Amino acid sequence: MTGKSLKHKTMSSAAAEEIRNGILRGIYPPGSQLRQDGLATELGMSRIPIREALLLLENEGFVKILPHRGAIVAQLSTEEIEELFNIRILLEPFLFERSAPLLTAADFKALRSIQARYAQSIDKLDIDSWNDLNSEFHLVLYRHARSPRVVATVQNLLKECDRHTRIQLSSIKGARARAVREHSELLRLCKGGKITEGAALMRAHIDHIRGGLVELLNSNDAPVGGERKKRSPGRKRSLGFEKVHEDIVLDPRDRHAIAD
Repeated sequence: MTGKSLKHKTMSSAAAEEIRNGILRGIYPPGSQLRQDGLATELGMSRIPIREALLLLENEGFVKILPHRGAIVAQLSTEEIEELFNIRILLEPFLFERSAPLLTAADFKALRSIQARYAQSIDKLDIDSWNDLNSEFHLVLYRHARSPRVVATVQNLLKECDRHTRIQLSSIKGARARAVREHSELLRLCKGGKITEGAALMRAHIDHIRGGLVELLNSNDAPVGGERKKRSPGRKRSLGFEKVHEDIVLDPRDRHAIAD
């Protein structure tokens, strides 16, 4: 690879990260057009790395490139939710059962640290940290699974689920407290050697997110592009992003599990 092509690759990766973060934060709402010239001006680079960045984001599912319209921020559909989360339901309990019995004292220390930071980010509504810490927690649980291809697949799925995680934790009442509680319970079951119960909880944990998102998507007041709108009869729904504040009350046992 030449120095020039490496520079373009680096710039396109940086552009993709900026645009991706803009989509996740709701700066670029679902269905909005991403104009190459506007993005080039905004990010201070030429259109070539912007074009490459948009192709990368299309592969990741964040963007759709349509004839005569260019790049459009992808909306979430029930089909996408079902596909992503059902694959996770198949793969993650398998990884959990293979890895959990082999977790070391150092692994449990790392998991407690991640869980403490995750709970803190939930309390502070630090939305940008939620998926990173959630992914880190899951991947540490699976680090001894001896299935690198499956782990790599799950890692990509967790990345693709970033928008879903933000929407679920932001828009569904009680979701944030439940996420912290279930992570704490997974940690407790691992430490107690209750691997079968832990795998069942992992399956239920992922399926609850799937079900909550599908229910939200199909509800009459599901968020679309950041606003609540009544659904027209027969209209197919897709999720935008809306931040909803809720008071989070954690069971004292959850905080004890984090501290242990």
